[in-house]
Amino acid sequence: MRVQVVRKKNSLIARLKGELDHHTAALFREAVDRELKKESVQNLVLNLQNLTFMDSSGIGAILGRYNRVKEKGGRVVICGCSKHVKKLLQLGGLLKIIPVYSDESSAVAEIMSKS
Repeated sequence: MRVQVVRKKNSLIARLKGELDHHTAALFREAVDRELKKESVQNLVLNLQNLTFMDSSGIGAILGRYNRVKEKGGRVVICGCSKHVKKLLQLGGLLKIIPVYSDESSAVAEIMSKS
């Protein structure tokens, strides 16, 4: 799994590539948490376009980042997920609390418009 993080104003874009499972969830958490600790980062965009697999550990890792962002008064959005990943997010209850956008530019535009 590879996690690329990019800052855009007060938002963090995390692009995930590969598998988000019990073997790689810690890598994802550490990469995102390191940036979320910075005062200026408030929002999180999760780009799952290149995520090939996710299990319940991945859902837990996303939910944990959601809680951290909410504590800071920010928002989390997800974009670019496959049908399989979207189904897992739905089963995990995340789609009730995190909006999903078709692509990164739409997700970033939404976050920036509400910041």
